[in-house]
Amino acid sequence: MELATEANDDDLEHEADAAFSELDALVRKLETQRMLGEEGDEADAVLEINSGAGGTDANDWAEMLKRMYLRWADRMGFKSVVIDEQPNEEAGIKSVSIEIHGEYAYGYLKGEIGVHRLVRISPFDANARRQTSFASVAAYPDVPDDIDIQVNEADIDMDTMRSGGAGGQHVNTTDSAVRLTHRPSGIVVKCQSERSQHKNRATAMKMLKARLYQQEIERREGERDVVNASKKKIEWGSQIRNYVIHPYRLVKDVRTATETGDTDAVLDGRLLPFMEAYLVARANGTLGAGGDE
Repeated sequence: MELATEANDDDLEHEADAAFSELDALVRKLETQRMLGEEGDEADAVLEINSGAGGTDANDWAEMLKRMYLRWADRMGFKSVVIDEQPNEEAGIKSVSIEIHGEYAYGYLKGEIGVHRLVRISPFDANARRQTSFASVAAYPDVPDDIDIQVNEADIDMDTMRSGGAGGQHVNTTDSAVRLTHRPSGIVVKCQSERSQHKNRATAMKMLKARLYQQEIERREGERDVVNASKKKIEWGSQIRNYVIHPYRLVKDVRTATETGDTDAVLDGRLLPFMEAYLVARANGTLGAGGDE
């Protein structure tokens, strides 16, 4: 830049601006990864979304969140696989579980754990009234190969059932879906993504170990109540982020005060500013609690 200024060279100045932009993006990425140093941050993730208060609108909102995170994963160059989904009869979904494979996937997604609130004109209301809907997001680190999570098979109850949703005739007419209940912890996981019951059980076991792994991380850090925000009631007063489409357009994280009026971009997966703000606030000790804002 100094050379461009001395030589009054516009082409060199444009070249320097481009180099600055590339460097800025690299520095931001490295700064973010520097804050992703806690146990499990570098791991792949299992993401769960559950609809809450708000009826059909909440089911639709859960599906919107599913699309948002799939788009985010795509933007990050991550691979995502839907391993279980429970559709709602009228519209949307009741719940979904997604495996997201990518460097620091859990580290980025842990800041998304909690209740997400949507305010809009309901497309399901004949009178076009404004509706508030809630859905919860939970994330768990995929268990690294070098971490040995011991699970006693005698503590697990397994149920099989027919898979629902898309997948073809074979999937829907055989008892290939698997649900595992871990009695000591009360954790329940389900997988129906494969045609093979054996493969679904293997995936469900992997999900169970991920949940148990996160519990151990929380125990060590003494932050169960903070990190496990997804266990709050999925309704007013518990949200970590508000998405308002009517009467104005605004997405605001109530823990960091990060906000934008470009709701479409956020719902299309542009979540990094919110994720980075969470990591900075967490590192600085300035992270607020979700609530009524």
